[in-house]
This record gives sequence, structure tokens and C-alpha cells, in this order.
Amino acid sequence: MSASTPQPDPSIRPADRRVSARIGAIAESATLAVDAKAKALKAAGRPVIGFGAGEPDFPTPDYIVEAAVEACRDPKNHRYTPAGGLPELKAAIAAKTLRDSGYEVDASQVLVTNGGKQAIYEAFAAILDPGDEVIIPAPYWTTYPESVQLAGGVPVEVVSDETTGYKVSVEQLEAARTENTKVVLFVSPSNPTGAVYTESEAEAIGRWALEHGLWVLTDEIYEHLVYGDATFTSLPALLPELADKCIVVNGVAKTYAMTGWRVGWVIGPKDVIKAATNLQSHATSNVSNVAQRAALAAVAGDLDAVAEMREAFDRRRKTIVRMLNEIEGVICPEPEGAFYAYPSVKGLLGKEIRGKRPQTSGELAALILDEAEVAVVPGEAFGTPGYLRLSYALGDADLVEGVSRVQKLLGEARD
Repeated sequence: MSASTPQPDPSIRPADRRVSARIGAIAESATLAVDAKAKALKAAGRPVIGFGAGEPDFPTPDYIVEAAVEACRDPKNHRYTPAGGLPELKAAIAAKTLRDSGYEVDASQVLVTNGGKQAIYEAFAAILDPGDEVIIPAPYWTTYPESVQLAGGVPVEVVSDETTGYKVSVEQLEAARTENTKVVLFVSPSNPTGAVYTESEAEAIGRWALEHGLWVLTDEIYEHLVYGDATFTSLPALLPELADKCIVVNGVAKTYAMTGWRVGWVIGPKDVIKAATNLQSHATSNVSNVAQRAALAAVAGDLDAVAEMREAFDRRRKTIVRMLNEIEGVICPEPEGAFYAYPSVKGLLGKEIRGKRPQTSGELAALILDEAEVAVVPGEAFGTPGYLRLSYALGDADLVEGVSRVQKLLGEARD
């Protein structure tokens, strides 16, 4: 499935168009919308438990916060700095990439961005021309297709489901490839499913992209959140010959519980990074210097904090999967990475629950919020109706209480 780039209505004078077709076609971030609604209901006094936002419930580690405090006191951080990022942070990101991924890059191949979303958009904007197609495996994170369309490209969805562990095959990718295909998106570990490709699966996709001269954009934001026997694979480290047409996006948000600090980065060929840096110089200029100094402390430090978080996420992962699979009509594969469960609820659609018969996962999510006071994100937001996404990046007690409420509600389903 593909979507064409939105075009303005030619029957309307340009001066009479209130919002551009390009921006008017952008959908609100469903995950942020669900999180905002849950917080608003909580503020109004309702005991809502939110499984919506992909945000660690841990505080940013103290040593990172202290680095930011010190940065605030230094007048040099009160001024403009290079649009592409502090030189020392870019060097530290290059060193961290070698340490964690085995991928050797130069600091000149790094662009520091305002979070991962800006990294993704600027990467696509730097390489896409109008009509270029980007293959996006679904379920996908809500921002990917929107970023492609903002950059003038055409998202082409390739759908997987629970029977394959939410992983697409080379055969599926090849069936979606056309003469207009320029990029394939590769995400492992995945948001929203927690799927992790094995090294052999990742290599097969990388070699397929090489064979057809395609670009690969790989999102490595969840690189350190893998569980059990699963392992993270960095495509350009696995296949060095892919590096000239490979762009890596990453950031500090998930690994160091720094979602609000807004520091991400793009790694890629020097000409692409130069182009994306030029774009950023006009769009936002440099990322907050204080946030960059905090990110420098994070990436230059050890991984002890993420090891503690990973242990907690692993415990919660097992609990939420067990409890969801106890609900008749729900099928929840065990996620191997990130911090999301993505159960199929197709077995519940059309059944009567407290006088209502939800026909879609969107309607079911609304019912769960109204009746159980639990916020989840419907699969429609991720390109695959019939599913729900639940983030288990929340406290153990809230997780058990929230899923228990869902169990009780959905346990009432009747034909």
C-alpha cells in the first residue's frame, strides 16, 4: 500500500487556502494524543493508567543532570554553537557508535538533532525527491510515513503480523519494490512490536538492498533494550559495503531516560550529513547547548543505568505478556526488544462488551479507556488495525493494576 504526496486543490486560489495540503495531511501523533488524553483525565481526578507513551518511567541518571547544571553556569553555553552539534559531542557519538555497534565513523558523519523525530525527517529530506518511494514495514512507528511525506516521498507499506513475529521477509520487500523505490526502512528492535531481527535476517535484508542499489535508513534508538537470547545488529557494521548508502538515526531518549532532553543524531555519508546540516541550520540551528552537554555526559559514560532499566523492563515484559495472553481472544507474541507489547485483539472485535460491540481496535481502545480507565494505543495508528500497543515503561504496580482492569473488562466479552 502506498500513499501519494498530498496536492493542493487547483480550484482554490492560493491566497484562499488556509493550511497547505502538505501540512494539512499530517496526522496528529496518536501516541502523544493518547498520552495527553490520559494525563488530562488524571488531572481531572480519574484514576487512569496510561500505557500510551514510549517513555521510560525512570529519572535521568544524576551524573547526566549534574553535567547539565554545570553547563548552565558556563556562559559559553548561552550562545550559538555550530548548527550541526558541539564538536566534542559529535566525536563522542562517533566513539560510542564504535563501542556499542562496532561501526566506525568520523565525527564529520554525525549531525546532532532535536530528538529522533528531527533526525528521521532530516534524513529523509536530505535524500528524497518528489515521488521517491520508501518501503516501510508495518506495524510502524507513527512518525515514519509522515516524515516521508513531509520530505516529498511516498511511503509504501509492507505488512507483517503475529504469525511471523512482526518481521517482514525479503520476498515481501521484493514484491513491494518498484523502479521508484529509493529507501527501505529497517527498525530492530521495533516500535511498536518489540520485534528483533536475527543477524541472519538482518543480513539478508541488507544484501537485498545492496543488490538493488537501495538506501537503508535504520533506526537504532532501542539498541540497548533487547532481552533473552535476542541480540542487536547494526546493519552498516554487519555489512560495511552498505555504509555508503546507509543512514543511522539514534539518540539518548530511551537508553538514558532522556526523552524530554530532545537530543538525537543522524549518522551517514558525509555529503548527506552536510545537506541535512544545511537544512537544520535554517530550520532550528543548534540543539540546546545544555541538552548537548548532558548528552555528552551520557554517551561518554558507562551503560550501568540502562542495565538497571533493562532488568526492570524485562521483568515487566514477562508479566504483561503473560497477563495479556490470559485474556480469551487476545494473542500477544513475546517482544524481544524495546518496551512494548503488541497484542492482536481481532478475536474480540464484534463481541459485546458492556452493551457495546467494538468493530475496530480504535473503538475497543476507546471502550477500554471509558470503562476500565486504561489508556492504550490502537493498531490503526501503526498501520495495522486489529491490534493494541501497550508500553510497559511504567511502574510494576501500575502495570499489574492496569492489565488487571483490562482483563476484567475484556473477560466480559460475549458473542
